[in-house]
Amino acid sequence: MMSKRQALMALAGAAFHPGFAMAGPYPERPVKIVVSGLPGVPFDFIARTLADKLSIKLKQTFIVENRPGAAGNFGAEAVARAAPDGHTLLIALGTTFTVNPSVYKTLPYDPDRDLRPISILVTSSTTLVVHPSIRVNSVPEFVAFAKKEPITYAHGGNGTPGHLSMEYFRLKAGFSTNPVPYRGNAALVTDLLAGQIKFGFVSTAGTMPHVRAGRLKGLAISASVRSPLAPEMPTMAEAGYPDFKVELYYVMMAPAGIPEPIAALLEREVRLALNSPDLQDKFRASDHRTIASTGADARAQIKSDRELWAKVVKAANMRID
Repeated sequence: MMSKRQALMALAGAAFHPGFAMAGPYPERPVKIVVSGLPGVPFDFIARTLADKLSIKLKQTFIVENRPGAAGNFGAEAVARAAPDGHTLLIALGTTFTVNPSVYKTLPYDPDRDLRPISILVTSSTTLVVHPSIRVNSVPEFVAFAKKEPITYAHGGNGTPGHLSMEYFRLKAGFSTNPVPYRGNAALVTDLLAGQIKFGFVSTAGTMPHVRAGRLKGLAISASVRSPLAPEMPTMAEAGYPDFKVELYYVMMAPAGIPEPIAALLEREVRLALNSPDLQDKFRASDHRTIASTGADARAQIKSDRELWAKVVKAANMRID
């Protein structure tokens, strides 16, 4: 028969067992999903759509809180410092964890030590576009044009997908650039349409209406597969650069230290939600392809991409000190 002292020791030991946190129902209260972007940006839409699905399945409210700023660092820091109980989560652009460690001299959190990946949710692409006044109609013609003299192009800020895509491409293709940073894509697209800037890699979903109307020319998309929004447009690999692939993905993170049973539950429910036909149809309409990775696969992908972008950031001198 167990003594009183043995019973107390067993109870104390159980409190530190990973499964002990599941003794009560999860979620016990509303779950906050921090989105490191403004309302209306693509991953805000993704977060709210996913939150609605999780709220129904887990019978608890999932609310979205927007914390934009510092290329995702503000939102990531807030979640990194939150209680690791599964009631505060993060959805951020993957570059927050793959590019920011190289772009910023210091970060207010450690992406590996302070955060635990739950899943890479979806991925999307950028499109290489040119103004119609430029007489190029294919990627090879663009490269030949760009090799004559450095091209001036627009991007949405240091380390943003448009910046990364063009700098990665010019390193592979062997031409020079004069990057012009903008504060976001809205003003950038306005100046592209006006012809004040002639080139750029811009969100496929945001540019296709202008390409269809003839206001811009789309040459190729950056992803590994063609976009459902432009099935006739080649990928950069198909256009002659087989090693070129830049895919924007959005990742869900939890604070490090989250009990593994809760992390596993979240991973399972997120993947089930993302693989539902209704969510896939919604995301496909905005050029988002479902990934629904495991947490382990997300960690491996982030590590691999961080190594790649560290080289590009160094070569393109993208550092922010």
